[in-house]
Amino acid sequence: QVQLVESGGGLVQAGGSLRLSCAASGGTFSSYAMGWFRQAPGKERDLVAAISWSALNTYYADSVKGRFTIARVNAKNTVYLQMNSLKLEDTAIYYCAAGVVVATDPFRYDYWGQGTQVTVSS
Repeated sequence: QVQLVESGGGLVQAGGSLRLSCAASGGTFSSYAMGWFRQAPGKERDLVAAISWSALNTYYADSVKGRFTIARVNAKNTVYLQMNSLKLEDTAIYYCAAGVVVATDPFRYDYWGQGTQVTVSS
């Protein structure tokens, strides 16, 4: 059983930056693909970025390409999401998730964190 805890969310002005962290425990972190999802009120939970266990493969949603970067440090059991040039539409609860492979479907992920709120203001 893997436990995931996100941190780093908060309130930021448009154009600013935040770095989210997700710390894993209770399992073999290095064997899991990791994803960052987000969910805004009234909307579905969508994949923002994902990274394979080896970090050789990454995926980004079109809406965040060039602005967000996903990275992992297996020795620290942690995955990061660096978010730059934030926009109002990036406002959402951000969740990290662990799964077998990089996938866009949230049902392909087995473990989830509790989420961290990111609010971008004008």
